[in-house]
Amino acid sequence: MDVLTLFQGIGTLVMAEPKIAIGRIVLVLLGMVLVYMGAKKYLEPLVMIPMGFGMSAVNAGMLFLEAGKVGNLLIDPLVTETSALVSILQIDAFQPIYTFAFSNNLIACIVFMGIGVLCDIGYLLAKPFTSMMIAMFAELGTILTFPIAVNLFGLKNEAAAAISIVGGADGPLVLFSSLMLAPELFVPITVIAYLYLSLCYGGYPYLIRLLIPKELRGKKIKTASRPQVTSQEKLMFSIIACTVLCFLLPAAAPLLLCFFLGVAIRESGEKNYISLIESTFLYAATFFLGFTLGILCDAYTLLNPTILPLLILGVIALAVSGVGGIIGGYAVYFISHRNFNPTIGIAGVSCVPSTAKIAQHEVTAAKKSTLIIQYAMGACVCGVMTSAVLTGLYITIIPMLR
Repeated sequence: MDVLTLFQGIGTLVMAEPKIAIGRIVLVLLGMVLVYMGAKKYLEPLVMIPMGFGMSAVNAGMLFLEAGKVGNLLIDPLVTETSALVSILQIDAFQPIYTFAFSNNLIACIVFMGIGVLCDIGYLLAKPFTSMMIAMFAELGTILTFPIAVNLFGLKNEAAAAISIVGGADGPLVLFSSLMLAPELFVPITVIAYLYLSLCYGGYPYLIRLLIPKELRGKKIKTASRPQVTSQEKLMFSIIACTVLCFLLPAAAPLLLCFFLGVAIRESGEKNYISLIESTFLYAATFFLGFTLGILCDAYTLLNPTILPLLILGVIALAVSGVGGIIGGYAVYFISHRNFNPTIGIAGVSCVPSTAKIAQHEVTAAKKSTLIIQYAMGACVCGVMTSAVLTGLYITIIPMLR
């Protein structure tokens, strides 16, 4: 028995083709960087810390399986045959999490329920036109990326639609749509989406400073006292909106149900349920989401030649959506006779509550006394709903184009 057979993580690295070996080393280092960046809160720690650990471990812990095949004992995302799946469930340590909670969208639904509990839809209902207009502009990346992916990158309609959803900056929606439309690309699209969503923290502030002058970033909004929306009104809106949207877009019903149920539980004031979903379900689902994404990031999956176009298209989708949101902010600014802060537009990109916090942070940096967070949260919550509707439309219409 030689050393490379004894220490198989190193042995598989030495015997792999150069592209795979280099890719594994790079992904191990990237995992370490994600852990550091998450711990320092430069990126979202709830996702990046477990994702970084998983990414490093899966690329280090490769071994020789039967028939000379190289793999790991964590997850096999490609197993589909029933008897093989039953066998692998008894071998791979985290396969049950992937099979019974990740690859069927259960984790995405639980996260969406948690988002609903966190969201106050009061400003959305008080100023629906403003929130809806910004949210619609912020879907520009989701809409424009599709023809770019088909015509310039040669992707099939299903794959183009799945990667386009990255423009909505809503991770559970990307996970959901990629499973429904392009399951063969589910792993790389979902990994790309969550890596890029964390990069919103770093990229969108520069986009705001580039497109909005400092005096406009610090602009205060003169407003009379906004109408008070009662919890009962919010509760009625949540059940009516859920029912109507499920009728129109049943393909998105699981996510719509969970989101509006979360909103309803928040407004019902049931503290035990709120605490359970917010502090247990949401954090547990987010942890296992990030962890599972990390251990899906092995070099054999991510170095597939089809990944490079997805990387480029993900950047395009998020960048164009950010620009679209700011254009929406400017549109409201001019419609309201310059009594609006266009920085709020970035919050239409539905990464709740990250883009709303980014908007407030940039406004505060320009003028400390300016407060726009309630407007930004209205746009952000509306962005979640708009993204869910657009996802449902893609899932419904794209298969009809075959």
